[in-house]
Amino acid sequence: MSAPDVIVSLIVALLLLQTAVRLPGAVRGRRRGRSLWGAFTAFALSWWLRTDLGRAVIDPLGVNDLPTLLKHSLAIVGTCVLLTYVTGVYADEDATARHIKITALVHRVAARASLATVVCLALVFFLALDRTKTAADSPYFMGRHAGEPGLALYMGLLYLYTAGAALVCGYQWGRASRHARRWPLRVGLTMMTAGMALMVVYAALRTAFLVPTALHPLSAQALADQEHITDTVLYGGFLLWLLGSVTPAVHAVQARLRSTRAVIGLHPLWRDLVLAVDGIALYQPSNLFNGHRAAGPLNAIRDVLSHDATPQVRLGRYVTEIRDATHELRRRAPADLYARAVQLAKAEGRQGSDADATAEAYWLKAALGAADRPAGAPAAFHTAGDDFATEIPWLLRVAESYRTASPASTTRLLSSSETPALAHTTRI
Repeated sequence: MSAPDVIVSLIVALLLLQTAVRLPGAVRGRRRGRSLWGAFTAFALSWWLRTDLGRAVIDPLGVNDLPTLLKHSLAIVGTCVLLTYVTGVYADEDATARHIKITALVHRVAARASLATVVCLALVFFLALDRTKTAADSPYFMGRHAGEPGLALYMGLLYLYTAGAALVCGYQWGRASRHARRWPLRVGLTMMTAGMALMVVYAALRTAFLVPTALHPLSAQALADQEHITDTVLYGGFLLWLLGSVTPAVHAVQARLRSTRAVIGLHPLWRDLVLAVDGIALYQPSNLFNGHRAAGPLNAIRDVLSHDATPQVRLGRYVTEIRDATHELRRRAPADLYARAVQLAKAEGRQGSDADATAEAYWLKAALGAADRPAGAPAAFHTAGDDFATEIPWLLRVAESYRTASPASTTRLLSSSETPALAHTTRI
């Protein structure tokens, strides 16, 4: 396999990877998610038609150079969808800003321009190019049709559209990279901007070669040299853009995985709390087979993967509902329960924040036993975590202590909390 074939295969693999990563967003019906998925799918098919396998699938249709037309048309479709995504991302900003005005203009004309370009390419292809020529005449599309007037029109339309789209995308991504706060996003946007710059250079070089090629056939060596030079620029530009787009995607996947792990860690605590306190959960926990222990893993999987748009949203819901349930339990738990939970944690040798997390877990487990009692004034309670970022790791520590807490210890803790109150009532 030659070096160009290896590069093309790598590009196709990366595009398919992006297509797979973006598929959940497209399935859920989010407009921007569908746009990105559509762009990567169109580009993957376009680059696949550069391979021997792709051409072998289309060539039996009996139309010479049809893989080239389809390749160019799919590239235009992918670019149009990508423009739709880019303009949609920045359309919500200040409408009076210059870059937003440019974006709005491009958004209005992108789809029409793309359709018109594809139609014009098809008309020129079928009506103005000599399609009796084959790869035996020249291995390159421009070489086969050198000297034909239709070649200049066909390729000129393609390169004009490519350069215009690359300029718009590069302009927006370059501006966004200067304002990006997270370094993975900044690096990715910078790479995407550099990739678009090379795409503009590619279109300019191909146009410069197109003029003499359309007027007079070049020598085989000159044609091979220009194909090598421009393909190198094309590969470099597309790989930069593609790798730049992968960088934020990898960051997003890592964030989803972290959120999913946190949701899994919080799930047992969340499930017990929202089942004990009515009206807290936005979505009730899964209850397949009436919550039988054997169905526990299946119910947990359904809870962890269903309902919310993203794991991040689900994690936020879990934290909110845990805190809401905790507040309701404070209105039903004995007033001295937390103090006794702290004493129990310290009696077990816990110290510092470890003792606090264990005490909170013991309090929660014991308070669940009082969940059906009449509500009153909130009992004393202490927890750590001042914001969402610090609350998640704290609740994960509490959830781990909750999981390992002895039911017998927490039962005795609740009973011992009630004893002083009952003795006081007897004396009265």
